Amino acid sequence: MLRVAVPNKGALSESASAMLNEAGYRQRRDTRELVMVDPDNDVEFFFLRPRDIAVYVGAGTLDVGITGRDLFLDAQVDAEELMNLGFGASTFRFAGPVGDFSSIDQLEGKRLATSYDGLLRSYLSERGINASVVRLDGAVESSVRLGVADAIADVVETGTTLRAAGMEIFGEPILKSEAVLIGRKGASPVGVDVLIRRLRGVLVARQYVMMDYDVRKDLVDEAAALTPGLESPTVSPLQNSDWVAVRSMIKKSDTNRIMDELYDIGARAILVSSIHACRI
Repeated sequence: MLRVAVPNKGALSESASAMLNEAGYRQRRDTRELVMVDPDNDVEFFFLRPRDIAVYVGAGTLDVGITGRDLFLDAQVDAEELMNLGFGASTFRFAGPVGDFSSIDQLEGKRLATSYDGLLRSYLSERGINASVVRLDGAVESSVRLGVADAIADVVETGTTLRAAGMEIFGEPILKSEAVLIGRKGASPVGVDVLIRRLRGVLVARQYVMMDYDVRKDLVDEAAALTPGLESPTVSPLQNSDWVAVRSMIKKSDTNRIMDELYDIGARAILVSSIHACRI
């Protein structure tokens, strides 16, 4: 069986399980379940702390896992990113008391508090910055006020917590993170190709819709330019030989604009339907 690690709680947990469910895999109904077997797909799921997933995959105990890119890089294990999953976006950044810092060059010789010491040490080392890293498990934004650090490096979503602590972001982002699928380097366990193909299908299904419309034959080229599809639109004859039916995949975010433009050039019966699953 393919052994897959899934976050058991936190911001990534619900979205990861939802994506796997859309990909056709059975998921747990009780959050207390730590292991679940999906015999139909020959997969065994292990529900673990997001921070631990990279460790298990890197050690080869589990084949693949879903975790955050920040957590994966922080673990510094023998694994690789197989694909990004399109959810759980966040940014890892520096922050300090308002007015104290404007660039990372000012961090030389300072104390930096973080929950991602492996990731931060690598970042500082690559840039030749000599600073002391203080590892904390949580509430990093309180470390400056409590005298433990001069600045912090932490995951930032809205920045509300930082502002409440009298701090501001400075410098370029250390890392832009999101949920990723990781696997052990050089390994290719049975079933992982199918898993990746299914997950990519979910991403496409979420980003695209199917558009159908009728248009006069002499306008097909103009209409197809608006809806080129992934390869080429499907064009089918209608009972009225002057008209054809066209079907094409389009970006969901462009739906209403394309519908308006098609209508303006003369297309009619413009319909849009969701895509539940696909293989590209």
